Amino acid sequence: MDARRLTAPGPKRILALEGGGVRGVLSLAILERLEKVLAQATGRTDGTFRLAHYYDLIGGTSTGSIIATGLALGLSATELLDMYRTLAVEVFRRSIWKLGLFGPKFSRTALEAALTKVLGDEQFDSDKLLTGLAIVAKRADNGSVWVLHNNPRGRYYDAPPDDPHAFPNRKIKLISAVLASTAAPTYFQPEWLDIAKGLRGAFVDGGASPHNNPSLLLMLMSTLRGYNFHWQVGDDKLLLTSIGTGTYRKRYKIAEMRRWLPLQLAVNSLTSMIEDYSRQTQALLQLMGTTPTAFIIDSEIGDLSSDRVSQRKLLHYLRYDGTIDVDWLAKNAGLTIPDKEIKPAQEIDDPGAMETLIRIGRAIADRQIRAGHFPDVFNRSIWPTPPA
Repeated sequence: MDARRLTAPGPKRILALEGGGVRGVLSLAILERLEKVLAQATGRTDGTFRLAHYYDLIGGTSTGSIIATGLALGLSATELLDMYRTLAVEVFRRSIWKLGLFGPKFSRTALEAALTKVLGDEQFDSDKLLTGLAIVAKRADNGSVWVLHNNPRGRYYDAPPDDPHAFPNRKIKLISAVLASTAAPTYFQPEWLDIAKGLRGAFVDGGASPHNNPSLLLMLMSTLRGYNFHWQVGDDKLLLTSIGTGTYRKRYKIAEMRRWLPLQLAVNSLTSMIEDYSRQTQALLQLMGTTPTAFIIDSEIGDLSSDRVSQRKLLHYLRYDGTIDVDWLAKNAGLTIPDKEIKPAQEIDDPGAMETLIRIGRAIADRQIRAGHFPDVFNRSIWPTPPA
């Protein structure tokens, strides 16, 4: 990557990609339309346009990290969607002997083999990366959230003078970072990364943190002094586009829950926190930003369009997502999908639901994405296509 991209003056654009397992194909279906709309908006209709040419920073968590890395390497959304069709079938192979209780449900080997075909041995300092890349993971052995990124001005891009034994981010292989970000507890084993001389850390899925939806984290990373991006705030200076994997909050009958074991209650509570964090992120960004795609957060606070934390909006914020529910899809996406197809699509590990998820994602994108959502100030300064 040309490091000048992250430091050049002018408006900056961030693309944030949420976690969600197989439901990543729903995101990719949305990204297909986003790519077409932005190609038109920037006058790049010759088929060579990529989202990496528009967005100055692409970041993701879990399945979002796979997509983010592929996009940052210059792959199109359609190319990644085709890759997912194969990857999901190879990786999410069910076995009656692997239930996730005494060992991971799925094979890390299969995931690594599938990702190696795309990522190879590239590192964060690879010149094949066309733009800024950020991958969110959780260090399980000390409970800290890590954002691995390729900003050359970042404190740990190289080992800093006051911490010379730190392992530099630039030498971390992209595949290792993605395996760390996707290592969901019970699904895959942790990924072990060198973090200092003679010291390794155990990393698990970034979704085991408040940042399964990494949008707010990426916004903070681009503006807080500690990360050394130093991008300016303002709805004409910073654009953040957030892509979901489809929401669905399971509902249970009280009589059923009375029979649950304590472990079931604990797992349900922890799992539902992912959606809670995403809603909180959504609320904060809608509160801080100019938001033509505002969602209703809940029935009490609405979409926050009449609220503000300051006289000045800090960013231009766009969110594209939907609810994987029969009634919601009929009303908001014009889709009629039977229960027997919806239920598998609500899970994160059923590759048999991929075509349904793609159909849902495309319908959501057609209804939600509009060229007018992207102010001209952000369309005039996309990074030039690197030489072939």
